[in-house]
Amino acid sequence: MTSANILPSFDPRHIPVVGVDVHLPKVQAHVLQPLALAQRFRQPPIWTPELKGEPRFSDRVPVHASVLVPLVMRDHGLAVLLTERTTHLSSHSGQIAFPGGKADPEDASTTDTALREAEEEIGLDRHFVEVLGNLPTYITGSAFIVTPVVALVRADYAMTLNPHEVADAFEVPLDFLMTPANHRRHAMEWAGSRREWFSMPYTDDRAERFIWGATAGMLRNFYRFLIA
Repeated sequence: MTSANILPSFDPRHIPVVGVDVHLPKVQAHVLQPLALAQRFRQPPIWTPELKGEPRFSDRVPVHASVLVPLVMRDHGLAVLLTERTTHLSSHSGQIAFPGGKADPEDASTTDTALREAEEEIGLDRHFVEVLGNLPTYITGSAFIVTPVVALVRADYAMTLNPHEVADAFEVPLDFLMTPANHRRHAMEWAGSRREWFSMPYTDDRAERFIWGATAGMLRNFYRFLIA
């Protein structure tokens, strides 16, 4: 990685909000039910992902990765299980992320990568998980070609966080994330070009969870898939 391509250190919370998508419809509650989601993945609509990736800021050779998009089946509705990465990691340190990581040669598929990584990062055992399907790949600025694997997770799941990789884990209501009025657009000028991204800040009873960048981008594509 060359120093000329490294993004400057900045707090994304302080980058101006240039728009909020209050004009777009939210995903209706009946679409966010487990059976409806399973049916949609079995018979997907014709749709186009809004975001395919980010401008590159790394000279590394692209690598394949998978993340698990875990939808926890709570009585009050589905919730997305997210992690906060530890601050010492070399990639996306301190950010809000899905459980996931690089593919290993031993992995049988993109799904196997996502499930293995979820076990390694947060101790999520596979027998709690029902995979629904994949969303289109998303290429991060750090040169990861990421396959999001969407899955239902039983509410009685247990977790054991890997302290080297995960500082915290928490849930965000899927309804909140599938409401565009909660999607903020940010923009900044860097290295002679304009960079834009989404954020979806969510405050729970412990902290503000600033969801942005690749995680927000994949969630935005999930929104487009469900609203199509």
